[in-house]
Amino acid sequence: MNNATEVFQPLKTDDPPVVAGYRLAARLGAGGMGRVYLSHTQGGRPVAIKVVRPELADDPDFRRRFRREVEAARRVRGAYTAELIDADADGVPPWLATLYVPGPSLAEAVARRGPLPVPAVLWLAAGVAEALQAIHGAGIVHRDLKPSNVLLAADGPRVIDFGISLAADATSHTATGFAVGTPQFMAPEQATADEVTEATDVFALGQTAAFAALGRPLYGDGPAATVLYRIVHQEPDLSPLPEQLRRLIARCLVTDPEQRATLAEVVEWCRQALGTDADAGAGPAVWREVMGPEVTVPSPVPSSLPSPVPDPTRVLHSVPLVVTGPQQQSTVPDARRTRGRRTALFTTAAVAAGALVLSGFAWMVSDAGDRFRDWVAGAPSTSGPQESEGSSTPDSSAASPSASGHGAGAGDGTPAAAQPSPTVSTSPQATPYPLVWLDGKSSVSFKDPEDMRKDRKGDIRLVCGQTCALESDTSEFALLYTKPGATLDSCRIALSDPEGRRLPLAATANGSEICIKHSSGDIALFVIQTQSTALPKIAFVTANMTIWREAA
Repeated sequence: MNNATEVFQPLKTDDPPVVAGYRLAARLGAGGMGRVYLSHTQGGRPVAIKVVRPELADDPDFRRRFRREVEAARRVRGAYTAELIDADADGVPPWLATLYVPGPSLAEAVARRGPLPVPAVLWLAAGVAEALQAIHGAGIVHRDLKPSNVLLAADGPRVIDFGISLAADATSHTATGFAVGTPQFMAPEQATADEVTEATDVFALGQTAAFAALGRPLYGDGPAATVLYRIVHQEPDLSPLPEQLRRLIARCLVTDPEQRATLAEVVEWCRQALGTDADAGAGPAVWREVMGPEVTVPSPVPSSLPSPVPDPTRVLHSVPLVVTGPQQQSTVPDARRTRGRRTALFTTAAVAAGALVLSGFAWMVSDAGDRFRDWVAGAPSTSGPQESEGSSTPDSSAASPSASGHGAGAGDGTPAAAQPSPTVSTSPQATPYPLVWLDGKSSVSFKDPEDMRKDRKGDIRLVCGQTCALESDTSEFALLYTKPGATLDSCRIALSDPEGRRLPLAATANGSEICIKHSSGDIALFVIQTQSTALPKIAFVTANMTIWREAA
């Protein structure tokens, strides 16, 4: 972060120029929740606009949680937090605006200059602890405190992304009994899916302080399952830490949440360790050294249209989530309608193409890639002997009005003009279920894979002894060994000679495709995204799943 080009990236062709009346000046980055942009208030104050990803925005449960968490985040008023100033949980897509902090993240600062000196780590721990006190006071547990979520401003640290991690967490995997976070900075209770409390953030604070002092994660790097195993079962090696920090960090990293230091104890400990500097205003000098050269924030984007956005310096404590003054009514609805049309077109194109883009916020999820986009629509492939025969010799039942009830568009309001040509075989409609989760305590049902069960009574289970396997009482499995990009026809052929109701995972890996046939006649394509089975006690599998109903 030595120059502005590393911080402020130009907008790309798929970036909107305006979000709810905020004119965007640059792109700041992207993460699991969505994209982040630089904008300005009417008074010229920089703000960070976070726009939620379309796949999250389409989830009604996510919107409900997002709305609840945004309301809670608005109550947070702390010297070491980046305050929320505006948001719209019902926007298309949802968005929020926080005060922009002109400084690098702790992760960026350490990457640039290496470990921080002991006084800087003490100032950091005290500031982050105060921020967490304000966040917890609003009834929020951060759940994903880590170096990239701590920004270094000229007058101290700022904790960001509080109040929205719960919404993303619950949307992704909380329903399965597993919490989302960053492995190197998780607490033991997160790794084992136990109750998450304010003490969970204290554990992450200890890890973040250790990272600042060491320049690396305290529990090391490597596969996520390996790191989590260390956090749950091993005591951390604190000997590489400066002696002045060991006892403080050790108190934060106690395995039992009830025995960890409180945030008030952390603040007092740091004040005592800093001595006279704690009351002498030495903090800003430390931060200027750590931050590096200042970066010039781009100016507001000029426009002939008046800005509807209020200046938070004047109405910070009273501005509602969606400001509805006369000026905004004249401009924002048009902007949102334009954004809504753009988003609707994007969503329609994504559904037609079967695109699914997932990243960042959930540590265990990898990108599904082009293969999922290819098979999610359920269209027969145009290459390969099986598909060629299917297209040249249509099934007579596909042309029958009575048989077409299970075809694409039947009974779902799709106009007749959208039906396939009579010369092409009609496939049942494909329904995608992205990122289903399986572990030793959960299961997946064909009826509704999105309702991932916290019991073992579903149709598909992960069972692990010395090795792991998929198992079912109602369905048969067939592992595909062909080139990725399976279709319904591919699965029909593979399932004509299934491997039974138990499929060992020794021969599978990330990207493996498995066809599954339920006793009801439903057929599913199960594409493994993350397979972590090296440690059977904490093994899990995530997968993209597409189901063709009554397709057998």
